[in-house]
Amino acid sequence: MNEAMERVNVVGGGLAGCEAAWQLARRGVPVDLYEMRPVTRTAAHTTGHLAELVCSNSFRSQSLTTGAGLLKEEMRRMGSLIVTLGEAHQVPAGSALAVDRVRFAEAVSERVSSLPGLRLIRRELDAVPPGPTIIATGPLTADSLSERLRELLGAEHLYYYDAISPVLTAESVDSSVAFRASRYDEKPGDYLNLPLTRDEYYRLVDAVVAAEKVPVRSFERFFEGCLPVEEMARRGRETLAFGPMRPTGLVDPASGQRPYAVVQLRQENREGTLYNLVGFQTKMTYPEQKRVFSLIPGLANAVFVRYGSLHRNTFINAPRHLLPTLQWRGAPRLFFAGQITGVEGYIESAASGLLAGVNAARLAAGTTPVTPPATTALGSLLRYISDTGREAFQPMNVNFGLFPSLPGKVKGRRKKEIMAGRSLRDLDRWWLETGEGAAAAREA
Repeated sequence: MNEAMERVNVVGGGLAGCEAAWQLARRGVPVDLYEMRPVTRTAAHTTGHLAELVCSNSFRSQSLTTGAGLLKEEMRRMGSLIVTLGEAHQVPAGSALAVDRVRFAEAVSERVSSLPGLRLIRRELDAVPPGPTIIATGPLTADSLSERLRELLGAEHLYYYDAISPVLTAESVDSSVAFRASRYDEKPGDYLNLPLTRDEYYRLVDAVVAAEKVPVRSFERFFEGCLPVEEMARRGRETLAFGPMRPTGLVDPASGQRPYAVVQLRQENREGTLYNLVGFQTKMTYPEQKRVFSLIPGLANAVFVRYGSLHRNTFINAPRHLLPTLQWRGAPRLFFAGQITGVEGYIESAASGLLAGVNAARLAAGTTPVTPPATTALGSLLRYISDTGREAFQPMNVNFGLFPSLPGKVKGRRKKEIMAGRSLRDLDRWWLETGEGAAAAREA
């Protein structure tokens, strides 16, 4: 640890902040990591752990033919703490990487807080601290700091509201109704599935639409990738049957037929004692959640350990304010990372924290910050959020639609395979050219 080097402030102890702090510390840069919890609570967190997951426990697909799977592989090659500990604490979830959220957060907290040269400071900041800083406060940025950022950036924050799915005990699910399967998998799968007939499905949809909701003000809006179940149901009676309740690839062993619709439960912890309702993020009141979700076959006696809820999700107008290096256009010593930049999703947030940490460390060492090639998953995502020609900016998950086109006409899965291969080759070459790959090899 270079004690003569200026300390870097990391504000926010979520996935992005922890990944950034890790990347800085492993490069010998001293870090002050600020986390306001548990001194100041948020509307969604329940513990004081670093990297607490408040929505799903899934980091999404592991397949290289998906944007999320490819991004995770890029992060592995760049030495990601979040991916490493996610895999160390994963729970069954088919082809996805899902984690035991408690053990994962505990592991990240222990690893980060013990980093040499890192000071973990538990207090809320109401201003950007002096010196090189990474703002990684996430979607639940405190009002006081949010106001300071608004003043600093000279533009209003954009924001929408995010919804969380309920979690219930496995033993309260009726095992005579539920069957274990993953879509198109002949072997016993990783999900518990609750089949619904046509009449049961419509009864549930009607109850969801009619249920009492937590009020939402007129200027609040939802991200399309995480709509509340009642918002989806309101768009049409069949919307859920073609969305999170689609029965494709599933056969109910009791009937030998594909059900009209299905509710999937995904394992929440390693012991398999808790499950969450996949795609059932909601803004219904707690009593209504108990009443409505009990209409789902197999959940008549469900015991909910966490109800769904609604929270503010704040992000800046990144194309106006950020360089692809995640530096603020107004001052190169100020970085932003995580969902506040407009990347959407756990793994995207952690990936932006990784690059912000790398670039802040490079700046501290007197070298030039870098940006991954646009052909990589991370590079394509950064290009999206920093594109100055984008007028209507909305948060985005990583996806192959952001990648530069391939020469020639290639379609379907083969197109994604070629893009993934190109991405990893370009990433490996770039990582070595920056000197980061060689340093990582010496460290290993």
